[in-house]
Order: sequence, then structure tokens, then C-alpha cells
Amino acid sequence: MKFRNKILFYFSSTVIILTALTLIAIFWISSAFREESFQQQQYQKIKYTITLLKEHQEQAEQLSMLLDEQDIRDFYDEKLYIYDSNKSLIFESVDSLEIYKANTIRDQLSPSLRWVETKENRYDIVGVYYETKGKAYYAISKAYDAAGYANNAFLGKILVIIFIAMVIVVLLLSLYLSNIIAQPILRLTKGINEFEPNQDALQAIEFKTTTYELQELKDKFNELLQRSHEYMSFQKNTIHHISHELKTPIAILVSELERLKKEDNIGALQAGAEQLSKKAASLGDIISALLQISKLESGQQIHQETFRLDELLFDLIAELNIVNPDFNFDIRYTPEQFDASLLVLDANKMLIKQAFQNLLINAIQYANNESATVLIDARQKRSLHICISNNGHTISPSEQQYIFNYFFRGQNSQQISGFGLGLVFTRKIFQIHHAVISYRSEAPDMNYFEISFPRH
Repeated sequence: MKFRNKILFYFSSTVIILTALTLIAIFWISSAFREESFQQQQYQKIKYTITLLKEHQEQAEQLSMLLDEQDIRDFYDEKLYIYDSNKSLIFESVDSLEIYKANTIRDQLSPSLRWVETKENRYDIVGVYYETKGKAYYAISKAYDAAGYANNAFLGKILVIIFIAMVIVVLLLSLYLSNIIAQPILRLTKGINEFEPNQDALQAIEFKTTTYELQELKDKFNELLQRSHEYMSFQKNTIHHISHELKTPIAILVSELERLKKEDNIGALQAGAEQLSKKAASLGDIISALLQISKLESGQQIHQETFRLDELLFDLIAELNIVNPDFNFDIRYTPEQFDASLLVLDANKMLIKQAFQNLLINAIQYANNESATVLIDARQKRSLHICISNNGHTISPSEQQYIFNYFFRGQNSQQISGFGLGLVFTRKIFQIHHAVISYRSEAPDMNYFEISFPRH
């Protein structure tokens, strides 16, 4: 069932049922009131008749005729029996109507049971034990409330008309409200159906609504679209990189291996093999990082462990110095005395190592003086800052906004081999671990990469 039809069905059926129950209750209360009111009229008639009987017992027959004439004016269809204290009949109205339960009701009445009420067809019957001026009387009245039933019948017709009108109004109102409520959802559904996951530019779903929940749903869905688009872009760029960027270097590796097979110069062979080894190792590291990031993006859990960040940096620098023995990394701490637990991270060690390896290799490749500084700043208890700086060609201000984009290579990297993906994956790794990386160049020949890890 469509959402709109559900609203129409549930709202209209609920209101119609409640309306029907309310109108039934009104009719039932009115009927009960009619019965109670009419019985009180019967009771008052009995009291009046007994009073007259007591005062004019010698004119009982004439009084009976007079009372019957009054009955005709009052109830039109009534029978009245009055008994003395011994339950002997002393008055009977001349109406031909019979009270079939008269003896039973009379026998039930007593000083302890002064009121009995019942019905015969649509006739109201009341039995009364009544005392006045020391004398006891028993009376039974049977009458038809023509006016009351007529009023009830009229009320019933009015309530039926009201119910039919309410049903029509509720159905129309439900249809109108369901359209208002469902319209934003239909627009959202239409936007989802028209959404193309492979489009380059993300088009957010927009529609006007004053409903907080629908607005929240739209915002969250657009946020989901944004994340999905970023993930798809990442996957698309990764696949593009694997199919194009990796394919080309591998083809170059194969081509250079074929060339080296024909090379007779041992020195050239060694130099070529070393370059090929570096490129193959770089591609391997990128692919390894991609696999770990893909696991996280797909919702899988990756291994995390506790380690000291400075120890990881020392080990990483030691490894890089094997390949670059002449390069010097100066590791500094600020302040000199601090809580060593601030350096402890709970993260994926391999990914963090890959991210810092990318930054340290960049420091090596872009340095002019074979040196770089790694500053470990533990002055703040809620965050740990790492700053990697080197002296070399900087990135121009106009290019800095693109530094973390896929395949971007600035003017300062034209003479350096690479794929334009290292910083992209580095930022991705830090984002996964809720860290922030930024770049700045305060002097014409100084590069600074700052990483901030939150501390909890």
C-alpha cells in the first residue's frame, strides 16, 4: 500500500470510527435520558393520583374518569394501577391497555424495595411503593412515551446525517492532508529515482517542506548522497588509477626491464634496477593502503593497536635512511618535559605508518638541503600535533587549495616522479582516524605539513 493511501486509510478510518462511537454514545445517552425523564413523569403522575385518591375517595369512579382524561392529555397511551397497603386494588385507569407483569411487580414492591422498572415492548413500566401521611400505597404505571420516542427518532436521523456529512468531510480532508504530507516524500522518491550515481556533479535533492521530520530526512539523505558520491568518486578515481596510472608504470617497468636485458653496462643496469625497485615499492604501498581504506569504506573493521607515535616515526626514519643515508631528519619535542601517554595512539599502525611515510618521502624529495624537521608538539592535553617541515620549493598559494585533490601535481613537482595520489591517500588515512592535516608555507622556501590528532 502506498504511503499516501495508508495515511488516507488510517486517518479517515480512525476519525470515522471515533465519530461513529461518539454519535452512538450521544444517541444512547439521549435514550437513557428520555427513559429516566419519562419514568420521573410517571412517578409524578402516580404521586398526584394518590394524593387525589386520598382526598376524594368517595368520588373514586368520577376521579378515575377525570384522571383518564388527564392521561389522554399527558401520555395518550397509559395504564395505572394503585393498591392500598394490603396490595388490594383501589384504583384502575379506564384505559384498555393491559399490564401483564402487574402482579409480579406488585409482589416485588415492599418498604425495602420502593422502585421497580421494566419494559414491555416499547412501553415503560414503573412500580412504586409510596408513603404519604402515614399511609402506604403501591402503584404500577405503564405508558408509551410517544413524544420522547419521536424526539429520539428525529435525533437519530440528525445523527445519521451528521455521520454521513462527517464521513464525506473526513474523506476529503484525509485526501487533502495525505496529498500535502505525501507530496514531499513523492518528490524525494522522484529525486532518488532520478539520481544517477555515476554523474560527475552531485545534485542534491531539494523540496520545500515545513515538516521538521521531512526536512531532517531530506538533509540526512543529501548527506548520505554526498558521502556516497565521495565514496563513489574515490572508488572511481581508484579504479581509474589502477586501470590507467598503475597500468602505465607497470608497462614502463616491463619496457625498462626489456631494455635492461639488452644493457651491457653494469652501472646502468644497477641504476635502472634501483629506480624500478623504488617505483614498484611505491606502487605496492599505495595498493596496500587502498585495500585497507576500501575495507573501512565498505564498513569492515580493520585491526587497531596501541603504539607510541614517536617510536613509529623513529622506525620509519630508520627505514628511509637505509635508502637515503645522506638525508637527515631532526626530531624535536616540545615541551621537553611532558606526559609520555600523550604520544600513545589507538589506530591502525600500518595505515598511520603509510601516511607518515608519504609525508617523509615528500620531505626527502622536495628538500633542497638534505634535511627536514619533525616537531612533536605535546603542549595540549586534548590534541597531539606533528609538524614536518623542510627547506625547498613551496606550493604556490593558488595551488594550495588543490593539494589534496586526486592526481594533482604542482609546479614544484614537475621534475619529481609520482602519481598525484600520495597526499590524497594520506589525508584519507588521517580522516579515518579523526585527525586533520594541513599545509602552509610561511616563507618562500619553507614547507610545513601539520597533523593534529584528537585526544580523548
